[in-house]
Amino acid sequence: MAGTEPRVHYLAGFSCPLGGLAAGKPRVLCHEEEVFLSTGSEFVYVYDQEGGLLTAVYQFPDQVWHLQLLALRRALYVLCARRGVYCLSLEPRTRRSSSQTSEDNKDSEVSSPVITVDPEACVLPDATLCAFTVHDDVLVALVQGPAQWKMQLFERPCPGEDHWPGGLVGEVELSTSTLPAGALEKLTASCFLPVLCCVSPPGSRVPHGHPQGCGGFMLEEALFGLLFGADATLLESPVILCGLPDGQLCCVVLKALVTARSAPGDPKALVKILHHLEEPVVFIGALKTEPQAEEAAGNMLPCEDVYSDCLVALGHHGRTLAIKASWDKSGNLIPELREYRLPGPVLCAACSGGSRMYHSTPSDLCVVDLALEGTPLNSEQPQPDGAPGGLPPLLCPASLSICSVLTLSVLPRTPAGGTELLALSAKGRLMTCRLDLNSEKPGPTRMTTENAGQKIKELLSGIGDVSERVSFLKKAVDQRNKALTSLNEAMNVSCALLSSREGPPPISCTTTTAWSRLQLQDVLMATCLLENNSDFSLDQGWTLCIQVLTSSSSLDLDSAGSAVTYTIPVDRLSPGSQREVTLPLGPSESGVFDLPVTVSCTLFYSLREVVGGALAPSDPLEDPFLEEQPLDLLPEQEGICLPLSRHTVDMLQCLRFPSLAPPHAHVPSPLGPAADLVDTFLETCRAPGSELAGPVALRAKYLPPSTASIRVSAELLRAALEDSHSGVPLCSATLQWLLAENAAVDIVRAQALSSVQGVAPDGTDIHLIIREVAVTDLCLAGPIQAVEIQVESSSLADMCRVHHAIVGRMQTMVMEQAARGSSPPDLRVQYLRQIHANHEALLREVQTLRDRLCTEDEASSCATAQRLLQVYKQLRSPSLVLL
Repeated sequence: MAGTEPRVHYLAGFSCPLGGLAAGKPRVLCHEEEVFLSTGSEFVYVYDQEGGLLTAVYQFPDQVWHLQLLALRRALYVLCARRGVYCLSLEPRTRRSSSQTSEDNKDSEVSSPVITVDPEACVLPDATLCAFTVHDDVLVALVQGPAQWKMQLFERPCPGEDHWPGGLVGEVELSTSTLPAGALEKLTASCFLPVLCCVSPPGSRVPHGHPQGCGGFMLEEALFGLLFGADATLLESPVILCGLPDGQLCCVVLKALVTARSAPGDPKALVKILHHLEEPVVFIGALKTEPQAEEAAGNMLPCEDVYSDCLVALGHHGRTLAIKASWDKSGNLIPELREYRLPGPVLCAACSGGSRMYHSTPSDLCVVDLALEGTPLNSEQPQPDGAPGGLPPLLCPASLSICSVLTLSVLPRTPAGGTELLALSAKGRLMTCRLDLNSEKPGPTRMTTENAGQKIKELLSGIGDVSERVSFLKKAVDQRNKALTSLNEAMNVSCALLSSREGPPPISCTTTTAWSRLQLQDVLMATCLLENNSDFSLDQGWTLCIQVLTSSSSLDLDSAGSAVTYTIPVDRLSPGSQREVTLPLGPSESGVFDLPVTVSCTLFYSLREVVGGALAPSDPLEDPFLEEQPLDLLPEQEGICLPLSRHTVDMLQCLRFPSLAPPHAHVPSPLGPAADLVDTFLETCRAPGSELAGPVALRAKYLPPSTASIRVSAELLRAALEDSHSGVPLCSATLQWLLAENAAVDIVRAQALSSVQGVAPDGTDIHLIIREVAVTDLCLAGPIQAVEIQVESSSLADMCRVHHAIVGRMQTMVMEQAARGSSPPDLRVQYLRQIHANHEALLREVQTLRDRLCTEDEASSCATAQRLLQVYKQLRSPSLVLL
């Protein structure tokens, strides 16, 4: 409409973080020519409008959340986060002479004196205090308890007082707390804070102008009585209105709270819930929607108090509540409640002395008029008729074309026929906005050079703000589109992997091992080959996780295996591409090689990396209260895990065969044991003058090789190996099958070997012998042809590792053949029972011998250990055959 164009005048600029100030905490107050300002940081600025410069900067120990000024007492009360309430005495200051204008003083706080606030100025220390308001001689505080909000009433302190004169006067618990767990210990700027204000009854001794400066107002008698009841009216008591983050709007009668301590009653009776907005309450105010008779006649004096007749409350997302006294059809006075929906999210709001309310969103500053007989600010037609004293059925916000206003205050001095606002933008600019909302549509006026320059500045400033916001929004849209594309690709990859139960997987990771020489040491290296045979690309957010899990040491039964996880960003793996990763498996720094080693490959998709940036608003004003905690919307697991493969590296894969190496081939020589305790012991046992003998000869004399054997039905092996080893002798085919994942398998296949001499990683010899035998006394039809696999080694630990690897392969083969439905021949059940009973007896003897080792002394334990080794040897050479 005509006449709503604001005239913006920039006063000063204040430092702000990259991306702008966050909404919710900045405050601006004005008294005469002084402006008291906080930007949500630890500083409070005092700005002189007449001189156009800062007069003081107060520094607090933490962020400033709220300001309240008692102008007549020259006292400024400040709520410091996690500290409490501070009280500063504002002594009149001599203005410094300055010829600078506000245009030349954009960053004047740099040269302003910084005053560090004394800790003794803290008049109410409380780390859980979230809001406060001061009325006359009392201070009302709202604190966050473990489970509930609590309202406390104190005698108001004065500047310079070291202690509270009277301390706590009264307290009452409000509704259940809705802040998340842990917020009591660390309240962050992203949390919604409650809103407190004081409502005074008509006739109370409140100084003129008090409502604009201290967050309080006076209601007319009819509305006051309807809202707060007869007790508040008879007591002529002020009422504390409280808007909570869960949306509740409740009230507490101040004098009832004082008397409740001396005459305790039901605490719930002190708290009255007026309404529930179902979204965080960010503003509570009052309006004058109907002119008084004196005002209509033009006889009202400027110094007289204005009684508001409409209570308003705003929610963060734009839900607005208006309450006004009205007449029903029977002529009874009733409270009329109406809910409206305004554009959101609401950053701040302010009420003028009339019927207009101003509220700011990230994109605009709007004004609405709640006077029923008025005309919508953006409409040429009058509103529909309504009952006298009622509220308008619809609110029509009018745009003022000012964006990113974080805090707002209506100046008490207003130009003729208009309103002047004091505002702080997200870029830290302090400005005044002069609005002429009552004027008629003006005729053409002559543009002067001064007016043209000011208009150009305003237009350029508006273009800059809009351009910056457009870039913010474009960046946010691009980032979210990219995140959605990545999520779609991740969903396709997940479905392809989870649905490929039969046949080759679309994305695979195979693991192979090989010995390599690194830093004068033989190291077993694992190579993981990631292949993408799907139709989708692995881009940002995908990581290949390889976990290497070693078994516990054979010398320490109580030791646990260790796990090391390697994370490799995939970084764009297109269809048909592959990525190779090589990593060491052992030995460890101590020279020990614990086998077997399990290598697990998993694809991990990070939701935090891809979606986290898209959830965080690029424009801090888009939803300022989610600025610091956007990732709380993500699930707890933070990503998607897709297992690819699990490969076990055992002793059979790590064996080396120097004797099989072709001529002129370089084979890395295995390292011998670093310090063999048995060799050292045998060397010391050699008598003086006896013939020299090395550790190998002494081992052969005193410690015969440890052996273990496994017998497998020849028919079972032929059925399992017929496809891959047809035409090959059974013993040679069995050896090739056992060493299929060893690098020497090609030589074994070429020479058709049935026995081989290998070397373990620690240098110990391992002898594998495979031969055909006939097993009698087991089958009723006659002897069973079997293949015996025998393992010999001078190291008991290495022999056990090879035996364990062979048993694992045999178990897999038996399970595969059993799935084909093959049946065993007729066996002698009584003979099998006898063998089983013998093994049960040997196992019981093993348990007894192990228990005895824990209680015997060193001399007796030698015989027990020797017998235990003999029993183990019998168990490793059973008479049973795998059928």
